[in-house]
Amino acid sequence: MEMSEINDSSIHLIVTSPPYFNAPFDYDGLFKNYEQYLGVLKRFAKESFRVLCEGRIVALNIDDMLVNGTKYPLVADAIKIFQDTGFRYRDRIIWKKPDGYLRISKRSGVLLQNPFPMYYYPDNLLESIVIFQKGKFDYRSISKEVRELSKIDLKEFQNNNWHKTLWEMTNVLPGSELERNVAAFPEQLPYRIIKLYSYVGEIILDPFLGSGTTMKVARLLKRNSIGIEIIKDLEKVIKKKVGFDKSSDMFNYGDQFEIIERKTGKYKFVTLEYIEMKKSNNRLK
Repeated sequence: MEMSEINDSSIHLIVTSPPYFNAPFDYDGLFKNYEQYLGVLKRFAKESFRVLCEGRIVALNIDDMLVNGTKYPLVADAIKIFQDTGFRYRDRIIWKKPDGYLRISKRSGVLLQNPFPMYYYPDNLLESIVIFQKGKFDYRSISKEVRELSKIDLKEFQNNNWHKTLWEMTNVLPGSELERNVAAFPEQLPYRIIKLYSYVGEIILDPFLGSGTTMKVARLLKRNSIGIEIIKDLEKVIKKKVGFDKSSDMFNYGDQFEIIERKTGKYKFVTLEYIEMKKSNNRLK
C-alpha cells in the first residue's frame, strides 16, 4: 500500500498475489469486511502505477473467493480498480490446478447428499492471472544485445502451451518446508511471466513477497528484484529461498542481497503472532 523506498517509474515488471479476501485456510478473518479489502487493493494499485515504468506490466494472481457462503467477485473488482487507477486491462490467463487438488472445499458434495436442482456448487480448480499495462511499450528502447539475451525459447513456449490462456501448473503443496503460513504460488507462475514480460537485467517487483518465490525466480533468470513483505518472521525464509543462505547452491553467484527494515510509519513490519491475533479478533466481531 506504500512503497516509498521505490522511485517513480523505476520498476519494469510487477508479479504478485495479494491476500485473497478472508480465504479459508490462509486468511480467515484477516480483513474486517470486503470494503476494507478493496481499500487495500486501491492503494496497492495506485502505488503500482507510480513505481512502474511506462509501457510495463502488472501480473496479478487473484481469484474470486467464497467466504461463509457468499461469493466475492475479487477478479472483477480488481480489474475495475486497476482500470480506474490508469492501467489498461490487457489479458486474463486461467491457471488450472491438478484434478483432485486437496485444499479445495468439496462444494460438489452438497449435490451428492441432495441430488436435486438448486443444490449444485462446483469445486474450483482455477485461479486468474490478470495482466495490466501502464501506457504503451517502446520496443525500440531495448538494445539488440539485451533482446538477444532475453530471447524466449520457442520450443518451451509451444511445448508447455504458453500460447494459450489456460496454463496447467501444479500448485505448492501445503506444509512444504518454506511455505508454512504462506499461500505461495508455484515457481512456474513467475517464471513464465518474467520470461514473457521482462528483459535480462531489469527490475522485478513483488509487493506481497511471502516466502520469496518471485525473487528466487528473478535471480535465476538474471533479473534484479525487489520484494516487500510485512511479516518479519518470513525474513529468514526469504533469504534461504532466494539463495542467500550459506547452505544454498545459489549463495556464491556474486550478486547482493539487502534488507531494508522500516522503523516508522503506518505500514511497518508485523509478526505472525500479530497476524493470527488480528484474524481471531476480526472473526469474533
